Amino acid sequence: MAPPLLDDRLSAFPRLRLGAFPTPLEPLPRLTGVLNGPTLWVKRDDAVGPAMGGNKTRKLEFLFGEARAKGAQAVVTFGGLQSNFARQMCAGARALGLDAHCFYFVPRPPKLEGNLLLAELMGARLHFIPFGQSTEPTMTLEQATRLVRVIARLMPSGWGKRLYFMPVGGHTAVGCLGYVAAAMEIEAQLRARGVERATLVTAAGTGGTLAGLSAGLRLLDSQHRLLAIDVGKLWRAFPASIAMLASEICRLLGEPHHFNPADVPLIERTYVGAAYARPTPDSQAALRLTAQTEGLILDPVYSAKAMAGLIDLIRQGRWGAEEHVLFLHTGGMPALWAGL
Repeated sequence: MAPPLLDDRLSAFPRLRLGAFPTPLEPLPRLTGVLNGPTLWVKRDDAVGPAMGGNKTRKLEFLFGEARAKGAQAVVTFGGLQSNFARQMCAGARALGLDAHCFYFVPRPPKLEGNLLLAELMGARLHFIPFGQSTEPTMTLEQATRLVRVIARLMPSGWGKRLYFMPVGGHTAVGCLGYVAAAMEIEAQLRARGVERATLVTAAGTGGTLAGLSAGLRLLDSQHRLLAIDVGKLWRAFPASIAMLASEICRLLGEPHHFNPADVPLIERTYVGAAYARPTPDSQAALRLTAQTEGLILDPVYSAKAMAGLIDLIRQGRWGAEEHVLFLHTGGMPALWAGL
């Protein structure tokens, strides 16, 4: 599909502008030199607002567009304690005059830090429901979403308000239209720099970014490839969820395509460490190396683990010196304040 036609398809969906796009695409020459591997680039989705920004803005533009079209008075989501999506959802809600509710299925921490602190500062209602924690996934993403929908409807705080529910990480076909648009943006920026074929590397927490990019690049018949690094070990049958979502996105845009779970370019578990939001020695080293070579600050939950995976793959010789790798910086710096 030609980019103008895809852009027309996207424009048919309601969208509320929350960020300034395109985000920068920058070279990483010093990190490239230190690693002695492929030419490295970074896509700065950390550089878009609101509320200290991050990649979730792209999804929230379409989700809030749909929420406004449905007459919502309050928005609801759930996630981990350092959920970037929850923090950015709260910011968008306040800017639009909507109530925001965030559910966390762990005990309330004694001190609110990082993304939690910002969410409370913006007046969000934070709901802590300790279900017990496990370092192994017990539900699929779809099962978790259905469960939280039921819980949210039963909460007294939601009575009298027209609620719009946003699944963890904005994991819906409508939300992921934001990363179809990002695929167009990346394609154009790389072409302008003379790069016709690159590998795009991103963190995968809920998989929506990967699903949106997969659908977008497929619809564009792009030569660029994708690779995602699992940072959470959060969900059962994770590739199946991503494949199903990418397929749904294509259907939504009028170009059906079936993605198979086996074809999802995801490295699971290898770079997660003990669990989601628990740094590893390699992710801490990657965070420091990127900061000290490029002055580029990663976050400890998502991008540092993805960068650790990228660095390890370069050292294993996955890419040659003549190849190009683009790292998607998804944001999330407030988690640094939590001392992770």
